[in-house]
Amino acid sequence: MKNTPLHIALVGNPNSGKTSLFNALTGLNQQVGNFPGVTVDKKTGFISLDEDTKAELTDLPGTYSLYPRRADEWVAYKVLMNADPEEVKPDLVLLVADASNLKRNLLFCSQILDLKIPVVLALTMNDLAEKKGIKIDINGLATDLGVPVVLVNPRKSKGITELKKVLARASKNTNKKFQRNFIDSEKLAPKAIQEVQQLFPQLSDYAAIHYLINHENFPLTVNEQEAVEQIEIDNSFNPTKTQAEEIMQRYQRIKTTMGQNVVEPDPLEKKLFTEKLDNILLHRTWGYLILIAVLFLLFQSIFWLAQFPMDGIEWGFKQIGSLLNSNLPVTWWSDLIVNGLLAGLSGIMVFIPQIMILFGLITLLEDTGYMARISFLTDKLMRKVGLNGKSVMPMISGFACAVPAIMSTRNIENKKERLLTILITPLMSCSARLPVYTILISLVIDNKFYFGFLSLQGLVMMGLYLLGTVMALLVSFIAKWFIQIKEKSFFILELPVYRSPRWKNAGITMIEKAKIFIHDAGRIIITISLLLWFLSSFGPGNKIEQLKVQLEKNIQQYPEQKSILRKEFSSEKLQSSYAGILGKAIEPAIKPLGYDWKIGIAIVTSFAAREVFVGTMATLYSVEDENNSSLREKLQSAKHPDGSKVYTLPAALSLMVFYVLAMQCMSTLAVVKRETKSWKWPIIQFIYMTILAYSMSWIVYQIAS
Repeated sequence: MKNTPLHIALVGNPNSGKTSLFNALTGLNQQVGNFPGVTVDKKTGFISLDEDTKAELTDLPGTYSLYPRRADEWVAYKVLMNADPEEVKPDLVLLVADASNLKRNLLFCSQILDLKIPVVLALTMNDLAEKKGIKIDINGLATDLGVPVVLVNPRKSKGITELKKVLARASKNTNKKFQRNFIDSEKLAPKAIQEVQQLFPQLSDYAAIHYLINHENFPLTVNEQEAVEQIEIDNSFNPTKTQAEEIMQRYQRIKTTMGQNVVEPDPLEKKLFTEKLDNILLHRTWGYLILIAVLFLLFQSIFWLAQFPMDGIEWGFKQIGSLLNSNLPVTWWSDLIVNGLLAGLSGIMVFIPQIMILFGLITLLEDTGYMARISFLTDKLMRKVGLNGKSVMPMISGFACAVPAIMSTRNIENKKERLLTILITPLMSCSARLPVYTILISLVIDNKFYFGFLSLQGLVMMGLYLLGTVMALLVSFIAKWFIQIKEKSFFILELPVYRSPRWKNAGITMIEKAKIFIHDAGRIIITISLLLWFLSSFGPGNKIEQLKVQLEKNIQQYPEQKSILRKEFSSEKLQSSYAGILGKAIEPAIKPLGYDWKIGIAIVTSFAAREVFVGTMATLYSVEDENNSSLREKLQSAKHPDGSKVYTLPAALSLMVFYVLAMQCMSTLAVVKRETKSWKWPIIQFIYMTILAYSMSWIVYQIAS
C-alpha cells in the first residue's frame, strides 16, 4: 500500500444519499470531529480500494452549488477550492448525485468539473428513478461529462465493489489535466480571468472567477488581496451579473445533456406512492393528529419495551451487591467498592435500555423520511413564535442531546431565528433527563394500563416532554420581542422520499449511543459517585469517630437491636459528613419546592450532567442504608425526620418539572458560548431557565399539595 493514503472528498447535494454511501464504503472505520476553527461535523473514514491503494474519505457537508451561504457550505467550498490551509487538498472527488433528480444535481457536478479536479460520479436513488419512469444512458452521460459514472445503492450495498475499482483506476490518473470545459468560463470575464491567472497560474478559468468573487475569504497575503481587488476595479467586474450568467449557461448545457442521455416520463402521469402518502401525512388536520400519535407511541414504547431489560439489570446489581457484602471484609475499601463504585455503575447501566430504544426509534423516523415532514408540518406554528420550520430539527435533536442539536442550528440562515433556536433548545428533554424521569415516575405513578395498552407512566413521560416543548415555544414567543435583529426569513425544504427503515442502521446507532453514554456520561457519573462517597463517608473534626465509638457501646449494651442501631448510625454519619453539611446549608432554599437536603446535593452535582442525579442518589442512600435493596426501593422508603415520606406525589412532580426546565449541563453552556461567540447568551440562558424551573416547580408543588 502507499505510505500516504489517497485523499478523496465525498460531496453532493443534501438528501442525495451521501451519508449512506459514506457508511457503506467505510463501515465502522470512521472518525467524527470538527473542521478546524468551525463547529461543523467532520467525518473521515479509511477504505481499501485495491491491494495497492488505501484512501482517506472525507464526508464534506452537503451543498447545492459552489456559492455558499451557511457555515457548513463554506467548509465544503473552501476544501474544494483548496482555500483551507488546515485541510489537505483532495486528490479526487467522489460526487454523489440523485438519479431521480439529476437536473438539479448536475449543476453542482458541472461546477466541480470546471475546477479541473478529477471526479468520479456515483448515481444513487436509481430504484426511485425507475419507479418515476426515468431512464439514464450511463455510458452516454459518462462520455458527455468526461468522467466515470457508477450506479450504486448504498442502502443495499450494491455497486460498492465496482465503485472501489473505478476509484482505484481514477486514482492512477489524478495528475491528468482535464481539457474539456462544461461551459466556456473564460467568456464570462476574459481579461479579469487572465490577470488573476497571471497571479495564480494553477487556477482554472472557473476557479479564477471564484477568486474574483470570494478572494476576501481565501488565505491570501495582503498584496495578493489588493491585487485581486484592483483587477475587479480595473475590469468593472460584477459578481452578481457573472454568477447569474454562469448559472444560465450551465442549465442550458444541462438541458442538452439531459435531452441526449435521460428519458423522463410525462410529468402529468399518476403520482408516486410518496406523493399519495404526503396527501395524508401532511394534511392540515390529519397530519397533526398522526404526528401526535407517532410521538405518543414513541414514549409509550420507551417504557413498554425497556421494562424487562431494566428489571433484569436492576436484579443483577442487587445480586452482585449481596455477593460482595457477604464475602468482602468490613473495611473502607469494601465500602468504597459496594457503596461508591457499584452504586454508581448501577445508576448508569439500568437506564441504557431506555436510551438505546429512544435513539433507535428516532433513527427509524429519520430513515423513513418522516422527520423532514415534521419540520414542514410545524413551520406555520414555528413562525408564530419567531422561528421557522428549520428550527424543528435542532429541537427534535434536542430530545437526544442539546450539544449537537445547538451545533446543527448553523443550517438556519436567519440570525434571529438561529439565536432563538439556540436559546430554547435546552428546554427539550434530552436523553440525560430520561433516567431522572424514569426513577421519579416509577416512585409515584402507578404502573397501570388503560384499555390494555395505554401506560399511565408512558402518558406522564409524554407530558413531561410536551411541557418542555410548550415552554420552549412560549419562551421563543416572548424573546422574539427583545432580540432586535431584522432579517427576512425563507423556509425552503426538500422532502426526501419515503423509504423502508434500515433495521441494521438503527441497531448500529443504538449500540453506538449506548457506548457514548457509558463512556461520556458514565465517566462523569462514576467520578462524582466516588467523590460523593468520600464526602458522605468523612466529615470535619472527629464527630464521625465519636459516632462510631457510641455505636459500639450501644451494640454491646443492646445486641438485639444491632441492625436498628447501625441504620441510625449510618443516618447520623451521613448528616455529619461534608455532603450532609453542604446539603443542610442549601436545604432552606429548596424546601419550598418539597425537597430535602439529599435532593439538594443531587441538584448541585447535576450541573456536571443531569443524569448524575441518579448516581448521586444511589451513592447517598447506599452510604446511609447498606441493605442490598434497589435504588427505587431505597427512595420509596426515604423519610423526613418527622417520619413523612420524602418522595410524595407533589414533591416528585415538582422535581420532574424542575429537571424539565432547569439548565443543568455545563457542556451545553460551553457550546452556546462557542456558537454565539459571547458569554452573554449562555448567562442569559442559565438565569432565565433557573428562574423558570424554580417558579414552575414551586407552583406545581403548591397545587399538588
